[in-house]
Amino acid sequence: MNKLWGGRFDAPTHALMEALGESVSFDARLAPWDIRASMAHARMLGKCGIIDEEDAQAIVNGLESLLEAVHAETVQWSPALEDVHANIEAMLVERIGKAGKKLHTARSRNDQIATDMRLWARDQVDAILALLKRLQQAIIAFAEAHLDTALPGYTHLQPAQPVLFAHHCLAYFEMFDRDKQRFVELRRRINVLPLGAAALAGTPHPIDREMVARELGFDGISRNSMDTVADRDYLIEFCAAASLVMMHLSRWSEEIILWNSPAFGFIEMGDAFATGSSIMPQKKNPDAAELVRGKTARVYGDLAALLTLMKGLPLTYNRDLQEDKEPAFHASDTVQLCLAVFAEMLDAVKVNGKRMEQALAQGFMAATDLADYLVGKGVPFREAHHIVGEIVRHCVANNTTLEALPVETLRQFCPEIGEDVSVALALETLLARRNQPGGTAPERVREALATARERVSEQD
Repeated sequence: MNKLWGGRFDAPTHALMEALGESVSFDARLAPWDIRASMAHARMLGKCGIIDEEDAQAIVNGLESLLEAVHAETVQWSPALEDVHANIEAMLVERIGKAGKKLHTARSRNDQIATDMRLWARDQVDAILALLKRLQQAIIAFAEAHLDTALPGYTHLQPAQPVLFAHHCLAYFEMFDRDKQRFVELRRRINVLPLGAAALAGTPHPIDREMVARELGFDGISRNSMDTVADRDYLIEFCAAASLVMMHLSRWSEEIILWNSPAFGFIEMGDAFATGSSIMPQKKNPDAAELVRGKTARVYGDLAALLTLMKGLPLTYNRDLQEDKEPAFHASDTVQLCLAVFAEMLDAVKVNGKRMEQALAQGFMAATDLADYLVGKGVPFREAHHIVGEIVRHCVANNTTLEALPVETLRQFCPEIGEDVSVALALETLLARRNQPGGTAPERVREALATARERVSEQD
């Protein structure tokens, strides 16, 4: 039998078991990381005298040629050999002969796959961090291009208070900055070498784990062999961090979809990120944002799948763990695609500042400032709140706005209201008064943009 474990068995594997058990159809993508880890392992075996130096070098040379074939996509993967590890070992033996059979000395597929997945995950984190940075740069540029534009801020999707459009955009900058922090923290937990734990108990061979860790760029080695081969926390954390990124993208997608609709009309999607209808010729649908919003659910599913997969597994390795890869792969692929799309999509969005200005006239968004104005005149806030509520009710009944009411009418509700009330309710005043750190005043938003640029630059 050509199985790595075939010596124990008399009968061949059933075809259905072959189909159930093979993983090379999806774990072949790990080949570059598997080969890299195997090269470091072979060098260590040779240096420690566990195998001959000549055999170690032959293994490394054979693996280098295999890596070239993998990159050239000329490798033929065999499902009968189950996984990427067995396939690579078989191809290595075919290329260099008996020396290739020494590669697996002092390791198991259990610590081998754990090493592959950590190397893969580390590279995915680096790629996602770069994409998050690119998106933050796009947000800064988008905000700066519309620094003087104001729009309604909402609570409960009801008009609340005016804010600068740039201030709204920078809220997402902060969300994605927290995402970056999570991935940076996760990278430290990923960057621990599993190789050397073997199947579960370690190995009796005099290996040098620190040497392998240094060559592969790990910060250190794992401390418990049983935990090492059973641990998938880092993949769960990866999917959790990816889910949070997707949640943030989805929230902004929802707003973009709303803003792009004629009911809002705040923006127009670029043609490159919209599609039409097969039946309605007038349609221009915000499909990029809708697809990002939809794919969020699938990444949530990846996280749920991993949590469910792990919840009942006893120590140490169980074949169930073969199922950890596809959710992690899918989550990584999806979040990277969506981040890349979003950054480009923002660059193509057209902002309709005039429509935003018209919307600012709806919803009595100066009401809170009118109450604060009364507070400045010595009226207790709770009384001021009630007075302004009565004024708004009057406006609704008479189909008018706060700003349109004559001072004489306002004084009927509160005699403390003076001629200066019109200045207090002007849009420029409403924005400028929010001048505390983190507020929407133009001065503060410019400071926030400058700080955001510095933060992105420092993270290099």
